Amino acid sequence: MLVDFDTLPEESRVWIYQANRSFSETEISEIEEKLNVFIQAWTAHGQDLQAGFKIVYKRFIVIALNQSLNIATGCSIDASVHFIQDLEKTYNVDLMDKMNVSYKQGEFIAHKSLIEFKKMAKQKAVSKKTIVFNNLVTNIAEFKENWEVPASESWHNRFL
Repeated sequence: MLVDFDTLPEESRVWIYQANRSFSETEISEIEEKLNVFIQAWTAHGQDLQAGFKIVYKRFIVIALNQSLNIATGCSIDASVHFIQDLEKTYNVDLMDKMNVSYKQGEFIAHKSLIEFKKMAKQKAVSKKTIVFNNLVTNIAEFKENWEVPASESWHNRFL
């Protein structure tokens, strides 16, 4: 059951998929339409899942699930992974690679491999104040408070 992301409880589980490039406005419209269809039909053992989504900075797909109603099961999580993999193929974009880092460079969102980010940290091209995206957050409350943070407050800190 599709609901507005902003109406979901703070403890709702989140999955964040970061793209290795920005989506065009046309792609965003198409992806939103595909997300609407997928989430509307998303179930766990025949039970509707109450979920919503956001596309943030034209680069991040954030899916949230109210697990107080029904919990995602292995099969429902697999279905969401297959859905994201289909988006990767359709739009020739990487959404699943966890070995990449996104961070802010002024108004822009930069995307680097973890190896490149480590090199940049050694060269002082990024600092503890650099705003990074902590895609390891697990619920909406953490997403609101700890997703977009200075590197010093994230797992990225170990490289600085």
